[in-house]
Amino acid sequence: MLDDRKLAVLRAIVEDYVATKEPVGSKALADRHTLGVSPATIRNDMVALEEEGYITQPHTSAGRVPTDKGYRLFVDRLSTVKPLSSAERRAIETFLGGAVDLDEIVARTVRLLAQLTRQVAVVQYPSLTRSAVQHVELVPLAAQRVMMVLITDTGRVEQRVIDGLDRVGGDAVETLRQMLNRALVGKWLTDVPVAVEDLPAQLPPDDRPLAAAVLSVLLESLVERHDEKIVLGGTANLAAMDFSASLRDVLEALEENVVLLRLLGEMGDAPMLTVRIGAENSHEGFKSTSIVSAGYGIGDQPLAKLGVVGPTRMDYPGTMGAVRAVARYLGQILAGR
Repeated sequence: MLDDRKLAVLRAIVEDYVATKEPVGSKALADRHTLGVSPATIRNDMVALEEEGYITQPHTSAGRVPTDKGYRLFVDRLSTVKPLSSAERRAIETFLGGAVDLDEIVARTVRLLAQLTRQVAVVQYPSLTRSAVQHVELVPLAAQRVMMVLITDTGRVEQRVIDGLDRVGGDAVETLRQMLNRALVGKWLTDVPVAVEDLPAQLPPDDRPLAAAVLSVLLESLVERHDEKIVLGGTANLAAMDFSASLRDVLEALEENVVLLRLLGEMGDAPMLTVRIGAENSHEGFKSTSIVSAGYGIGDQPLAKLGVVGPTRMDYPGTMGAVRAVARYLGQILAGR
């Protein structure tokens, strides 16, 4: 374990390197930080930090830069993450609150997170398996067509048109709509198949083909893996970043949604704020990056995750604060829908 003085030196090195992008020397630390010791003592502490693997010297005559191990200790020892200003909090509420449906909420969240952090933002769609039915609507469109709309408590809207029906009577459609809502509202989507299993038998024989067609489309929509959908934003921010690996490797890794989903899945329990630094990321393309993620959901019910991808040389307190705040507000927006 490092003593408090060496931890203070490491913290100063991380802060200066993040701010300046330049290796940090002992004299600069003594000039810019109130460490209470001489440059010679700081140099001795830097030698000790280097021997322990927390910092490294990129060139013989240069100062030191943090290693992945140094960033990890810095993040683990953070007493607080940087809080957002009141103006930033109001901007988040206004920006996310103006969205009209889940697709727009996700799109706005990605843009907002990329703007706040100047990193690449990643937002995973809420899992339908963790959602409940809020309403089912059936709308006759023509003699042989009906539109089914399924609305979940997380704001997800599934809209399907059912063609080729033998007969679409207004009374039959309304009866089926009422039965579906009585059977399904408040039910988890995973419980829907069992809840509708006996429903056609409760209808007159002439109305059963309509019920069977609607239920077939309804159940088909539930097996689609919407939780495997993610949205990226702010990839243009990569141009201003520096990576130890090539930018091409990072871009190629970002294009692989399966890899991103697996990484998000590996990052702890959903409500937690999690930071993976450099080699802690299992995919080769992300070993020069840090990924900061958090879960979002409704109350205690986790739905999915969001986060940012950037270089290991990032403003960890500010990035962690932004990710945590946006995840919290996103959960509140979904809970209020």
